[in-house]
Amino acid sequence: MTLTPTRLGSLHVRTLGSGPPALLWHSLFVDSTTWARVENRLAQSRTLLLVDGPCHGGNPPPTRRFTLDDCVGVAEDVLDHLGIDEPVDWLGNAWGGHVGILFAAAHPRRCRTLAAVGAPIPALTPAERRRVRSLTVLYLLVGARPIRSLLVDVLLGPDARAADPAGAALVGDAFRRARRTDMLHAVSALSLARPNLTPVLATIETPTLLTTGPADPMWTVADAKTAAHRLRNGSLVLLPAAGHVGPLIRAPELLADLVTAFWRDPAATLETFGGAAFEGRDPGTEH
Repeated sequence: MTLTPTRLGSLHVRTLGSGPPALLWHSLFVDSTTWARVENRLAQSRTLLLVDGPCHGGNPPPTRRFTLDDCVGVAEDVLDHLGIDEPVDWLGNAWGGHVGILFAAAHPRRCRTLAAVGAPIPALTPAERRRVRSLTVLYLLVGARPIRSLLVDVLLGPDARAADPAGAALVGDAFRRARRTDMLHAVSALSLARPNLTPVLATIETPTLLTTGPADPMWTVADAKTAAHRLRNGSLVLLPAAGHVGPLIRAPELLADLVTAFWRDPAATLETFGGAAFEGRDPGTEH
């Protein structure tokens, strides 16, 4: 892992595998270690650029306050610094999906495919904003330890700590690595201030997969279907894992199968899997 200069300061970027480039950007609250259960499989067909986003993963503090649009610029900086001018396959989880949507819309020639895993498109509802603000105050007062379990439940599902303690620890440890002031900055800029991205979807030319699960209350199947219908060239796939980060940790084989098929033949994958759920496997056994 190396420190890569960007407009928001240096970021840790790890390179793995061989083949055409794929940029992986993680969810808010965690870091690139949450790709651990899928990265080796994905690296068999791509050179993975695993980015630790601003304010996460032990990165130096950002040089200024920032927005999602600034994160798009950071991705440009990473690719330029690494000398990558060919289109990349973008794989984003939650926050990473939001950045990917804006990146694909702004730079269609630099984005070959876009997969946004567990990335709600609308802005937070008033009730969700209240919950986030309450947790932010608690985090400010007492730090990461008291809310770590609650965060794991939200990101992986309420049964994850008992059913998959190693996966829960992976998420909890990633959260603890960030500095408190940086995380508070990120929550304000990237969650509370996140715009409604619905209008952006119709402008994307890139082949696009959106995913959610039936047990993700912040990204319901109904809302995800509505969003997917706005895509010019995309589909929705349902994955059987709770929470935004759940597919990476609780259903890694299914997610890797989906992503590698999409990278191999985007058009065929959109036609085959669009709107359908992967079935027949217990995500709790895939680790």
